[in-house]
Amino acid sequence: MKLRWSSLVGLVACGAASPAYAAEPGQPGAAISNEANTAIQQMGKTLAQEDIAFKAKTMRVYQDSDGDYLHIVHRLDVTARRPDRMAVTATGDDGTMVLIYDGKQVSALDATDNKYAQVPMTGDVQHMFDEVSDRVGIEFPLTDFMSNDPAKSFLTGVISGKEVDTDKIDGIPCRHLFFTQFESIELELWVENNDRAIPHRLVITYRALPGTPNFIAEFSDWNFQHRPSDADFVFQPPAGATKVDTDTTRGNR
Repeated sequence: MKLRWSSLVGLVACGAASPAYAAEPGQPGAAISNEANTAIQQMGKTLAQEDIAFKAKTMRVYQDSDGDYLHIVHRLDVTARRPDRMAVTATGDDGTMVLIYDGKQVSALDATDNKYAQVPMTGDVQHMFDEVSDRVGIEFPLTDFMSNDPAKSFLTGVISGKEVDTDKIDGIPCRHLFFTQFESIELELWVENNDRAIPHRLVITYRALPGTPNFIAEFSDWNFQHRPSDADFVFQPPAGATKVDTDTTRGNR
């Protein structure tokens, strides 16, 4: 599962270490219980709908110049219209960032410094994520939930999984799921205890890394009924914004 958010246009660093990939679920070595697999498949069907919007609060650990492990928080507002429209606003301790994909180009804005970058691009949202990662060096958290096949994306690299128990998050009954990857990476996911299996919380722990850092995401305001228009995916640079060369920003990551 990809869990890294590198800086938008290389200007504001807000990334977490990316877990390694392991065997595909179902290959030798993958031991996922029927209960856990069913919950993820149900979640995948729900999240694969054409229109999707949600909010998320994320917290990750980063190491400062003194070697201390600190936490940083971001609040994300995500809207997507499959196959090829997406808008993300991320407001955090280090400023505000905006990413918009309109099916023809990706625009990324560092609103704090009023700088932006644009990359011509076509294809679906999953292709956009892959291309932005390869061509610009930007990776994003929570991409598994926005992929063409969320269940498959989430389980990529998982070698074991089970249902732990049922809990309540904000009063909503949820199934508490636990998965492991190679290199001592643990994934905990809470999904609604019903046929929709909407995710409400994600915790990723890196047991093998110094300080045992983790990544936490709490989801809210899921909406599958909103029908965003093309206007919701139009990027308009703010007054006085400076356009940044993406080749230069990649070299400065």
